Amino acid sequence: MIEYLQHLSPWQWLAFGTLLLILEVFGAGGYLLWIGVAAAGVALAGFVFPALPWALQFVLFGVLSILTAVYWWRRQRSGKSPSEQPGLNQRGQEFLGRRFALHEAIVDGRGKIKAGDSLWLVTGPDLPQGSEVRVIGQDGVLLRVEAA
Repeated sequence: MIEYLQHLSPWQWLAFGTLLLILEVFGAGGYLLWIGVAAAGVALAGFVFPALPWALQFVLFGVLSILTAVYWWRRQRSGKSPSEQPGLNQRGQEFLGRRFALHEAIVDGRGKIKAGDSLWLVTGPDLPQGSEVRVIGQDGVLLRVEAA
């Protein structure tokens, strides 16, 4: 085994990096991507410095792997900035505080309102059809309403 490691070529590092990138496609969450990039970096160093000792190649691979992983980790954490549209992709949140007329009467605590081009199930006090209600909350797909 040591004989094999002493004669690693840049092409073998490139093949290893390619294998890691292929494995990344199957859902490693970005981690194998950066380790594959580190292997490609060692391959590049092997092409530039053909007499690079195998031990130094592994040290370089380890250092590049850690640096790229830390880079990925910091980039992922910095991308968690607050959105300019906090209710985006949270249907129903945009209706909080708005008033609507009941499309179907609230009977036994359940009814419907028409909001935009959709009908929404609502919960609240029993009210006749056409009554004006105000949305005060949301429980999953149900909007909580009160008489306006």
